[in-house]
Amino acid sequence: MHYSDGNFYGMHFIWWLFWIAVVVWFIVAISRKKPETKRETPLEILQKRYANGEISREEYEATKKDLLK
Repeated sequence: MHYSDGNFYGMHFIWWLFWIAVVVWFIVAISRKKPETKRETPLEILQKRYANGEISREEYEATKKDLLK
């Protein structure tokens, strides 16, 4: 006869919970999308500089003309 005090069965349950948690964590980590970094175009940067008053209208128009060639 095999007599057990039941500790093995408790550990078996804990190991199942552990592996389920590992699998769930892995799926969540893989499925999580990385934030996309949007790079500003040169024209957007130019528009911001003009809006902030960093460049004059003439500089804006000349640079815009060069960018859109």
